[in-house]
Amino acid sequence: MALNNTYEARLQQETAVGAGVQILLLALLGSVIGMGPVGWLTGLAFAFATWAVLSRALHRSRLRSFGPANRVTLGRATLVGGVTALVADSFRSAPPVTLLVALTAVALLLDGVDGKVARRTGTSSALGARFDMEVDAFLILVLSVYVSTQLGPWVLLIGGMRYAFVAAARVAPWLTAPLPPSFARKTVAAIQGVCLLVAGAQLLPTPANLTITLLALGSLLWSFGRDVLWLWRNSRTTVEEPAPELQVLELATR
Repeated sequence: MALNNTYEARLQQETAVGAGVQILLLALLGSVIGMGPVGWLTGLAFAFATWAVLSRALHRSRLRSFGPANRVTLGRATLVGGVTALVADSFRSAPPVTLLVALTAVALLLDGVDGKVARRTGTSSALGARFDMEVDAFLILVLSVYVSTQLGPWVLLIGGMRYAFVAAARVAPWLTAPLPPSFARKTVAAIQGVCLLVAGAQLLPTPANLTITLLALGSLLWSFGRDVLWLWRNSRTTVEEPAPELQVLELATR
């Protein structure tokens, strides 16, 4: 029992360090751009929420080590917190686009690093995969909020689609069934951040940014639609197929 408490204390220290680094990043951003109260409050709220949710998840998972892959993901979460603060502050004044793009680009580049580190070090876990997915989803949501101020509120569909899917799964439990691995799904998910980053960088004419974002939304609708259709068909097959013991009984009586 004491050993478990020692492991948990170490894990909590890791999350506390992550929250501290997040606050330091906010302080750096604040000194560089003179961030307003909305940006500060949003960034601090993100840091606190990340610390609280991750601490609870670690307690429930009973991991003995935070692991190098989760440290990479925590670093990405810190960058996402910085992007979140900058986007929130952008409603007050024009954002430092170069700084926002730089933080986002690093976070996106590190997206595949944590998975590779987990596989090479043998530290893959359900918690690590979920942590990585939630960081990705929130970054896409924040970027869609930022780009929507330039192209229109319809861009929010990109960031909100995953959360709408999670909400729908509470009403339709068949949506929670595991999906088969899909390279296409991973590719579509990866290009969302890239497309939103390109559009948010404002380096291209508005029609080009509009086209890129529409293509991203179209591919996401296709991916979600395909998965929902597969889950629906699978749920009907599961319900209609007789239980294994009934199948054996049927064969025995023939």
